[in-house]
Amino acid sequence: MEPETQQKIEETVIDILKDADMQEMTEFKVRNLASDKLGIDLSAPQYKQVVRGVVESFISKKQEEVKAAEEAEEAEDVDEGEVRKHGAVDKEYDDDGDLIICRLSNKRRITIQDFRGKTLVSIREYYEKDGKQFPSSKGISLTTEQWRAFSKAVPAIEEAIKKLE
Repeated sequence: MEPETQQKIEETVIDILKDADMQEMTEFKVRNLASDKLGIDLSAPQYKQVVRGVVESFISKKQEEVKAAEEAEEAEDVDEGEVRKHGAVDKEYDDDGDLIICRLSNKRRITIQDFRGKTLVSIREYYEKDGKQFPSSKGISLTTEQWRAFSKAVPAIEEAIKKLE
């Protein structure tokens, strides 16, 4: 492949990725969009390799930027905020000291807790009694290994949901 062609492909792919919704974009879609813009069939292995390299590089740079921004934000929070339990900054904890990651609804939330020396991710329904929220038996607690397995399956779950909608 000529260096000029490779450079044009790289620039086009980067332009596409800059404007793309990264939750929806796939390498296949990027390659097709670049093919259309350049008028070149990019399905040959040498072109696929170039596109894949640019996509991976772009994603890697974005992840580094996000991580740097999060670290900068966290550093600001440490300066401004109070460092609370578990060393987290300005995080929300429930009455049991469990870190609230997300409130799914009024009665459901995701928490991180330490139970008998194990870290658990709990997705649980809560009930109210005497003005306080308590966890119910309705829910699930996952070990970190189970959480990793689940989180790897999320893209397949999202794809299945899209197909059903």
